[in-house]
Amino acid sequence: MHPPFSSLVRSLRLPIASSTRNRLQIPLAAPLSARPCPSICRLPISIRLITASPHLPSPPPPSTPPFTTDRGPTSQEDTQTDFSTMNVLGSTPPPTTAIDACLDDGFHLDSGVKIGGGSGCLLVGGEAFGWRPWKALEGKGNDGGKMVNAMGQWQVGERAWGILEVVWPKPDLLILGLGPHTMPISPETRKFINNLGIRVDVQDTRNAAAQFNLLATERGMEAVAAALVPLGWKELTTTI
Repeated sequence: MHPPFSSLVRSLRLPIASSTRNRLQIPLAAPLSARPCPSICRLPISIRLITASPHLPSPPPPSTPPFTTDRGPTSQEDTQTDFSTMNVLGSTPPPTTAIDACLDDGFHLDSGVKIGGGSGCLLVGGEAFGWRPWKALEGKGNDGGKMVNAMGQWQVGERAWGILEVVWPKPDLLILGLGPHTMPISPETRKFINNLGIRVDVQDTRNAAAQFNLLATERGMEAVAAALVPLGWKELTTTI
């Protein structure tokens, strides 16, 4: 086999060198204007700037009152709600022993009965009795008119509850009104009343009277009793 001619080898080297020289003359970082760009880059690009308003929107104007409050003619439909009929106790007559007024020296009942002279009242089974529980302590080394023991507790003798011992059926709840202010009752007094099968609720006289009026209307006068001390009662006084 004969080697190739030198002229043929020289002619083949010239195109390769020229193509290599042309590639080396292209700069690596050509400017954007010199770089070829596809046809899509030639379309105009619109840029929208969103800026915040330097001022807040003004508040809406205040509403004006209506020119008239007339709601038109009264509806004759039966579907309207009559709120007066929603009072479940509206048709229930109040108890005859309901407290109408609490005074310094007595009480006025809804039936027109007035208890005065500094007496309290004991309301049991629809009946009202004058009640002076401080008298039950006299004759036992206790000054008349004192119902607060050395511990600051309200305490009276067993003779003050004579009516509760004989009444039948006995009330389920006894509401105690201890004058202008409330105070705890002694364990002996609470135990004696509880042994009769009666629960005790202690309040001041005003709140006790209001609670008795409500519960006696709801549950009946036989289920609730009240023992109220007048508002003007004070310790160690001889006028009451």
